Amino acid sequence: MRIALYPGTFDPVTLGHIDIIERAAALVDRLVIGVAINRDKGPLFSLEERVAMLEAECARLKVDAEIVVHPFENLLIDCAHDVGAQLIVRGLRAVADFEYEFQMVGMNRALDSSVETVFLMADARRQAIASKLVKEIARLGGDVTHFVTPDVKAALLARYSAA
Repeated sequence: MRIALYPGTFDPVTLGHIDIIERAAALVDRLVIGVAINRDKGPLFSLEERVAMLEAECARLKVDAEIVVHPFENLLIDCAHDVGAQLIVRGLRAVADFEYEFQMVGMNRALDSSVETVFLMADARRQAIASKLVKEIARLGGDVTHFVTPDVKAALLARYSAA
């Protein structure tokens, strides 16, 4: 069975993330979406909320692969071992992403050379989407319709209207 791990904080999940999820799911039998706890980033949504959003969005996808949402707080390579992944999937939007990801691949290969990293380029229509920017647009009252699903948009609006 081909198992891949697609890690991230997904705070919130965007249409760019969903694009990568759909495309990665076409390559494997099981795709594990690793939701990083990452307290250092100070997420807008709790881990439970991010997991629930991803589960709801993934349930709507028409893919053959099994998709599992899995929270984690350990090293990425250890998470890959925990879920039996042979591949780590990373999405790239721009050259700046590549520089960071290049370093991560080197470190992960030093920790375990049997786990490969596969990069998927973001769809051209989704390259500018970043969770950080989506949150900023929503916080300032802008329209995030083109960046997230209707349910995620509602969650963002609810979060910022309550603030």
